[in-house]
Amino acid sequence: MKKLGINSPYTYALGMLAMMIPVQAFSSFYSYYYIDKLGLGVGLATLARTIYMVWDAVNDPILGYLSDGTRTRWGRRKPWIMAAIPLFMASFVFIFSAPQGTGDRQLFTWFLIALIVYESVAAILWVNYGALFPELFRGDRLRAKASAIQQGYQIVAILIGTALTPVIFAWIGFSGMAWIYASVFAVLMLLCMMTVQEDEEARKEPPLKMLAAFRETFKNKTFWIFNIANSFAQTVNGLLSSAIPFYAKYSLHIPESQVSVLLAAVFLSVIPLVAFWYWVVRKLGGLRGWRFALLVYALSVIPLWFAKGLGGGIAAGIVVGLGMSGFLVTPAVLNGQIVDRDYEKTGRRREGIYNAVGGFITRSSGLLSALAFWCVGLLFGYVSGNDPGPNADQAFRTLISVIPFLLLTISYLVSLLLKASDNPTRHTE
Repeated sequence: MKKLGINSPYTYALGMLAMMIPVQAFSSFYSYYYIDKLGLGVGLATLARTIYMVWDAVNDPILGYLSDGTRTRWGRRKPWIMAAIPLFMASFVFIFSAPQGTGDRQLFTWFLIALIVYESVAAILWVNYGALFPELFRGDRLRAKASAIQQGYQIVAILIGTALTPVIFAWIGFSGMAWIYASVFAVLMLLCMMTVQEDEEARKEPPLKMLAAFRETFKNKTFWIFNIANSFAQTVNGLLSSAIPFYAKYSLHIPESQVSVLLAAVFLSVIPLVAFWYWVVRKLGGLRGWRFALLVYALSVIPLWFAKGLGGGIAAGIVVGLGMSGFLVTPAVLNGQIVDRDYEKTGRRREGIYNAVGGFITRSSGLLSALAFWCVGLLFGYVSGNDPGPNADQAFRTLISVIPFLLLTISYLVSLLLKASDNPTRHTE
């Protein structure tokens, strides 16, 4: 008899809750912390992200291959995740504990080292946690349900990581906030791993050789179109999260104490809309549901340009919630289909390498986000919190509305390259 909670979508989603609380706090406030609070120049912050992306280009695919080839009595993914838990805690605290009163060179060095360590450990977690999804949940219907539950947990985490974070760091500082979130992460991730039971048959299959594994992955046209489209949309997620504190300060002209209210309005609206997008996927299928979500997301960012004050920001944020929720729910079904088709072809379940390479493509959005931040800053004269320039209002309206609309339009157009005939066979059991 199956143990209660084993491989349940609800207990598996605890891992998403665990990781997304600190990850969302990082993506929303690391720029604000280093650039506006500590005074690091936008150009240096962008340079650090660029250096990291070079490392990430090598790091992620190798992690995926190693994960697929792991054979232990505890599973392929769980040993990696368990080993990464204390490392992630330490790296998250490190990144928000920069020394005060240092020059740009010392602050840049601290940021670069902290970024490389933090993101490398985070990659281990995401590669292995994400690789569990197609293995534990088979078939479009179960995957759509599991994805909806997972994204519901993710929105709760986003809400905590964005709306609650300013309250916490105003109370005990950024380092104190990091200690709290690191501890919460550890407890929730351990609970998740206690309920995960990997497929024993997958561990019996001998892994593909490295060159063959990468060759099969890189020549998969459907995989590339899907992930390139997602990378542009993921850039928007990062831009919205990181730009909202700036947008609130310079465009809406609301005090820092009200930023949590604005963030709560954006992300609370997403939670009930997850159920709507689950229904959309069931009606339209994985491909059309995903494509429709990209289109809705593109239209939803337009009202942010016109918002005035806290009330206008809240109204525009609720509209954004409709588009964001669609992009959070819909990709998982199509990604699972891609992995299933690869298994039919190769006879190996290679979720790790697909999740790693796909994760690198979508995480390259971090570089796009940083470049967008830098270019808009140059265009409108914003340098840092110490030197915001004369057009900070227009800068952050552009960054939070115009740039996301253009990126999502590109994402939707790329998605049209994926024809119905290229779509992996749907499994409805």
